[in-house]
Amino acid sequence: MDKKYFPLVAAFCLAIGFAGVAVLYQFSVAGKGSGGNSIVAPNFGGPFELTDHTGQGVTEKDYQGYRLIYFGFTFCPAICPTELAKMTEVLNALGEKGEQITPIFITVDPERDTQEVMAQYRTLFHPRLVGLTGTPEQIEQVTKAYKVYYAKVDDPSLSEYTMDHSSYIYFMDPENTLLALYKIDQTAEEIVKDIKTRL
Repeated sequence: MDKKYFPLVAAFCLAIGFAGVAVLYQFSVAGKGSGGNSIVAPNFGGPFELTDHTGQGVTEKDYQGYRLIYFGFTFCPAICPTELAKMTEVLNALGEKGEQITPIFITVDPERDTQEVMAQYRTLFHPRLVGLTGTPEQIEQVTKAYKVYYAKVDDPSLSEYTMDHSSYIYFMDPENTLLALYKIDQTAEEIVKDIKTRL
C-alpha cells in the first residue's frame, strides 16, 4: 500500500474501539448472532447527499440493497485499512451471496479525503467498494444519521493531524434496518457466519 496513506504514526493510533463504545448502547440490542450484536433498528440512517469516488453526486436512494458500511479516513495508519480489508475478506468468502451486498466506505476526514484520494484508496480493497466523501457539512449530516462519533486530533509530535472515530462495520438490509454492528475484535469468519444467517 502507498505509504502516503499510512504515515508511520501507529504509536499514536487511538483506541478507536473504545471511543465508540457509547454508540453501541444507542441501539436496541435484541440478542447475539453467531458473529456479533444483533440489532433492531428499523429506518436507520437517513437522507444524505455525498460524492462518490467517480465524482458523481449520490444520495441514500442510490444504495437500496444490503450494505456493509464503514466510516473512517484514508490516512488512518492501522484500524481503517484493517477493517476495510476485513470487509473485502467477508465479501470474497460469501461468494455469490456477497454479490447482494454493496460495500461502502464513508470518510470522516473530508478535508484530505477528496474524490481523487478516495478513488485511488478504494483500489486497495474490494473492487466493488464505493468511496464516499463530501463537504464537512455533508459528512456531519451522514455521521449524525448513522450515530458515528468522530473528532479531529492535533498533536505537535505528528506531522499530520489524525482522526478519532467510532469503528464499526454496519450491516444494513434493503428496508434500511440496521441488522448488526460488527466490532473491530470480530473476525471475518465470524461476520461471514452471521451474515449467512440473515441472507
